[in-house]
Amino acid sequence: NDFRVVLMARNEQSLETYVKEFEGKGYEAYGFSADAADTASLTTAFTKVKNQFGKVDVLVYNACILTGGKPTELSSEELMKHYQVDVASALHCAKLVIPEQIQAKEGTILFTGGGLAMYPMAEFTCVSIDKAALRGLAIAMNQELKDKGIFVGVVSIMGNVAPDTHYAPELIAEDYWKLYTERKECEVIYK
Repeated sequence: NDFRVVLMARNEQSLETYVKEFEGKGYEAYGFSADAADTASLTTAFTKVKNQFGKVDVLVYNACILTGGKPTELSSEELMKHYQVDVASALHCAKLVIPEQIQAKEGTILFTGGGLAMYPMAEFTCVSIDKAALRGLAIAMNQELKDKGIFVGVVSIMGNVAPDTHYAPELIAEDYWKLYTERKECEVIYK
C-alpha cells in the first residue's frame, strides 16, 4: 500500500528496532521519540511529523500502562497517571490530527481497546477502567466526527497479544484493516 509508517515511542532503542523491522518488510518508516505520559512531548512529536510529512491520514493509538493493582491498593494519583497514558493522551493525540482531517474531509483514528472494558478484573483495575473509558471515547468521537469524514474506531482485544497464537499481532491487524476499509461499525471485538 501507499502508507508511510511513523512510529512514536519513548524508548528510542525499541523505536529504532521497530523502524528497521518495517523497513525490512518494504515500508517507508520513521520514528519519533515521545512519551504518552507527557502531552508536551506528544505535541512536539506530532508537530515534527506534520512539518515533515503533512496531514496524518491514520492515527493508531496503542499506549497503555499494563501494571496490575486492586482498587483499594491504588492511590488517586496512580489512577490518574494511568488514565493520562491510557485515555487522556489518546484524546490529546487525536486532537492533534483532527483539524487537518476535518479540513481534508477524511481521516481515520483507531484506538486499541481490551476485553477488560467489558469484563473488569480487580487485579487490573486501572486497565479495566481505562479501556472502558477509551471505548466510550472512541464511540463518542465517532458519533461527533463521522459526518465530517473522520472515522473513529476501537479494536477491543479479548485476550493477551502473543506471537503464534490466536492473538498474534498480524491476525489482530486484520481487524484494524477491516475498520479502516469498511468504516461501518466503530468497534471490532477480537476474540
